[in-house]
Amino acid sequence: MILLNNKSGLPRGLRNNNPGNIRRTGEHWQGEVPESEATDRTFEQFRTMAYGYRALMKLLRNYRRLYGCQTVADMIDRWAPSVENDTKAYVAAVCRETGWAATYVPDVNSKEDMCALASAISLVENGRKAVAADVERGWALL
Repeated sequence: MILLNNKSGLPRGLRNNNPGNIRRTGEHWQGEVPESEATDRTFEQFRTMAYGYRALMKLLRNYRRLYGCQTVADMIDRWAPSVENDTKAYVAAVCRETGWAATYVPDVNSKEDMCALASAISLVENGRKAVAADVERGWALL
């Protein structure tokens, strides 16, 4: 049995230990709740918040490697496409939180950059500040 703790009243991403609100795609993630035990059929669920942050940062790294996303704006445009989101507002919120320009090129191999970016995305997705220890534990799982 998977125990996600009693998280009623929290935003969906926090209830699911999925701070980036990663959709289910059939991709198998380290630390994911098996589909047979999941309670959310649309979004991934992870055993711990650290695994959720790991997945978020892994995707951002893949955006660079597989799709050539360089800047914060490039990454957020892929993360939160305009067909579903106000991408410009999303980029502005991430930049406000990190102190970076939209043209900043985060170092995907830097703990500092990736934890800052993941934390900012989590804030936009969930409306609450990330717990730094959870984000750093996610980084350590990469």
